[in-house]
Amino acid sequence: MASIVVFLVALPLCIGVAAASGVAPALGIITGIIGGLIVGFLPGSSLQVSGPAAGLAVLVLEFTTEHGVELLGPVVLMSGLIQMALGVLKAGGLFQSISLSVVQGMLAGIGLPLILSQIYALVDSKQLGTPLKNVGGLGDLATAVAGNPQKVAALVLGLMAIVLCFVWYKMPAPLNKVPAPLIAVVLGCVVGVMPGFDVKKVEFGNMIEAISFPTPDALGHLFAPDVLIMIITFTVIASAESLFSAAAVDRMHTGPRTKYNQELFAQGVGNAASGLVGAMPLTAVIVRSAANVNAGAKTKLSRILHGVWLLGFGLLLPGLLGLIPIAVLAGVLLHAGWKLFNPPAFVKMWKTDRGEGIVMIITTAAIFFANLLEGVLAGLAVAVVLVALRMSHMSIKETIKGDTGRLELRGNATFLRLPRLIEALEAISHLPRVHVDATKLSHLDLACRSQIEEWGEQRKKAGALHVDVRLPDAKGAKDAEDVDATSGLDEPELSGTPDQQTPVEVTAELPGSGNGVGAGVGENVGPGAHPGTHPAPSASDFTDTLPPTHERSRPYQEAAYQHSTAQGQPHAHPTHAGGYARPHPQHTHPGHHPQYHPGQAHPTQTQPYATHPGQVHHHLHYSPPHYQPYPYPQQAYPQQPYPAGPQYQPHDTTGQQPVYPEPAPGAYWDPNGEWAAPTHGEGSRR
Repeated sequence: MASIVVFLVALPLCIGVAAASGVAPALGIITGIIGGLIVGFLPGSSLQVSGPAAGLAVLVLEFTTEHGVELLGPVVLMSGLIQMALGVLKAGGLFQSISLSVVQGMLAGIGLPLILSQIYALVDSKQLGTPLKNVGGLGDLATAVAGNPQKVAALVLGLMAIVLCFVWYKMPAPLNKVPAPLIAVVLGCVVGVMPGFDVKKVEFGNMIEAISFPTPDALGHLFAPDVLIMIITFTVIASAESLFSAAAVDRMHTGPRTKYNQELFAQGVGNAASGLVGAMPLTAVIVRSAANVNAGAKTKLSRILHGVWLLGFGLLLPGLLGLIPIAVLAGVLLHAGWKLFNPPAFVKMWKTDRGEGIVMIITTAAIFFANLLEGVLAGLAVAVVLVALRMSHMSIKETIKGDTGRLELRGNATFLRLPRLIEALEAISHLPRVHVDATKLSHLDLACRSQIEEWGEQRKKAGALHVDVRLPDAKGAKDAEDVDATSGLDEPELSGTPDQQTPVEVTAELPGSGNGVGAGVGENVGPGAHPGTHPAPSASDFTDTLPPTHERSRPYQEAAYQHSTAQGQPHAHPTHAGGYARPHPQHTHPGHHPQYHPGQAHPTQTQPYATHPGQVHHHLHYSPPHYQPYPYPQQAYPQQPYPAGPQYQPHDTTGQQPVYPEPAPGAYWDPNGEWAAPTHGEGSRR
């Protein structure tokens, strides 16, 4: 039953597309038979139906008008062979990656010329050729219709077909299950035989006589430039329309999904067979496929049988096709063109995404004013430019305070944003202290990276007091004692006497390296200072490399860690949440600068970093922004009732945080009350 429904939909469409393409209607029937009996057997998609496509009618008409019908078969044959090769090479996925705005623009660009061409057929007139010529001739066409009763009668039949196609789906069930094009054709045949309706009708002829095989002379013209362009155009459009239709059909049912490479190969076989007999190019057609699914088809048997019914009708009942008015078929195709054009899609696309809306409009306009292939290529080019612009979105935050300028870059820095980057760099070039933080960039291409590095080199040579350039990766970074040679930001030499020297701070950091370079880095800070500790912090962990106005916020407490350089004197560690404070025997060697451990609280730094030997060193050592248990071994204390009375005696630390001794045997407590509670229960919070 589904095959009968598809046959009733396909019959008028095959004849109408052939008439709109300027070829014999029999060739349209032959193309539909190949789509059913050959493509229908092949794997790929089980439920979509192939046949002559309305979207290629305008192209076929232009080609046959210029080169003749004899060359159509060889061109379709070559297109089919290319499709088969693309299927073998698994190129079906390429057609799925085309922008939706380009696809809808292409369909609209196909539909609009189809509407203009069928307006002439609607009144039994011959179209003028290109869409622009058809638009220019509408005034003369209206004048010709007004004074010709035959054209008026054809217009009435055509308008009747259009109205039926638009409103038939609103009829009550089960009438609305009958295809609207079939109702229009049957009713048009009945009205067309009445007195006063002397209109043009289909000239079907003999289907066997319409078959023509490619000749050597025709094959010799395949390498002409305009013919090669038409072969490529047929290939691209037929493949794209078939696979777009497959995606739409897959959304209509829950059965097996389309295998795109196999479907592309199957469409190529169908076009190669169609070209061998001199027929038209075929594609998967969404109108027939939707009718097939809605009729309840479950397997490919329905699309195969629809080809059988077309073959039987063309061979046994060709006379009935001669009763169909041309104007009725034009009305059916005009409705199909309107569905392809789909004006509401432009409004929806514009409201959803104006950039994509512009791509859709440009694609449609380019197809209308040029041709289908050039229009699609223009749409793809605009879509690529749009994606490049959006992927190149970069924000630059500029801060100038006193003699210090800072740029913070976010987003994607590509060559398209190079002018803006140069402008921002030049805006702070006159300042003696400059900072460029590019670590938050998602992408930094070679052009922008080179520009930042060259700018940093120029600022260093110009005598800037502080040049801080931070790039998003560590490619090319040297060891801790060296700065990235490509950035040109090595340590400058100081001139003059020690009292007259002007300190010049140059910092270069590529995140990901073990150590940073900049002011305030301890000599012996590095991995392996203590067992279980973290590696040495990078330069970004030291705020003393930046002026006070540019100190970066930290997710943990900032403070200095003080220690004496006297040999053998232990370090007094402040309390932290992972345990209790106590002298650390590991911190007895001279000149060593221990790192802070996760969870430590830090006292306040009271004096700057020492620049001469013999001074007490005060460094900024930060723990990473995460916490873990205290790294040193601890004595386990069993849970016991809390003893009465105070268990500790605070030391007088002259304004600093108190340092507590080890708890008494059997006691378990923490000065901050946060360690004991989760470990031993709320009752221990003292």
